[in-house]
Amino acid sequence: MGNKIELREHLFQLEKNLLKPEIRTSQNELANILADQFFEFGSSGKVLYKDGNIGEEGIGIVNMKLSDFEIHPLSDEIVLATYRVFNEDTKQHSLRSSIWKSINDKWQMVFHQGTKTNSPFSS
Repeated sequence: MGNKIELREHLFQLEKNLLKPEIRTSQNELANILADQFFEFGSSGKVLYKDGNIGEEGIGIVNMKLSDFEIHPLSDEIVLATYRVFNEDTKQHSLRSSIWKSINDKWQMVFHQGTKTNSPFSS
C-alpha cells in the first residue's frame, strides 16, 4: 500500500469485515485476517488468543457500528488503528485499537483492545 489514504481505506474495510457475521463465524476468514500471534484484550475483560480461544464457531456474532476510524503508522509495516464502536444490542460504546502488521504482503491484525466508555464522545 503506497499511500496513507489507500492504506486507511484498506484497514478500515478489514476492521468492518471483522464485524460481519460471515467473517466472525468462519475459521478460514479469521485465519486470513488475524496473524498467528494475534491476541486481544476485550472490552469484556477477557483475553483472547487466536491459537487458544477461537473455536469452530469463530468469535461470535455482534451487532456493532464503527465510527471515527483513524490510522497511525508506526513504521512501514506496522499501523495502529483507532476507532469507536457502538454495540447496538447492549447499547454500549467502546474505544477500540488494533495493531496491523504487513506479513508476506498481507495486512493482518496482531493485537486488538476494546475499552468501554459511557459516551460516544469521551476524550
